Amino acid sequence: MAKLLPAVEDALQSAGVAYTVLACDPELADTAAFCEHYGFALSQSANTILVASRKTDPVQYAVCVVLATTKLDVNKKVCELMGVKKASFADPETTRELTGMEIGGVTAPGISELPVFVDEAVMHQGEIVMGGGNRSSKLVLSSAELIKLPQVTVVPELARPKPSSD
Repeated sequence: MAKLLPAVEDALQSAGVAYTVLACDPELADTAAFCEHYGFALSQSANTILVASRKTDPVQYAVCVVLATTKLDVNKKVCELMGVKKASFADPETTRELTGMEIGGVTAPGISELPVFVDEAVMHQGEIVMGGGNRSSKLVLSSAELIKLPQVTVVPELARPKPSSD
């Protein structure tokens, strides 16, 4: 049986979020491999990314949730939200240190000390899949359930559609 990271499960339960847990082969936890193997569309996959400010002391962090079919607008929108001039994706070690989660399993529930910005496009999806806090589980839930989490702010145009590779 798939197990969520305890902090993720606690956050979901305390916020009253309805969800199901899906077991995931850790080797298939990365978005493209997961979607292909488990039959989810990339447009259902909500990726959670830790962003760090650059050239600020102390460093500021924010968590961003965007669809796999989009690209996070770090240079403009996220910097504007964080009130900084430069920002970039946090490295895996920093992500693990601040969230307690591994890349491929990072998820907004369970991160309580940082702001969580959710791209408005995520909210237009009926059902989404996102990390379970580890590489061996995923959450499946209605996108509307995300706004039950206390630190979530829905942001228009947090991400832009990825250019098609046709």
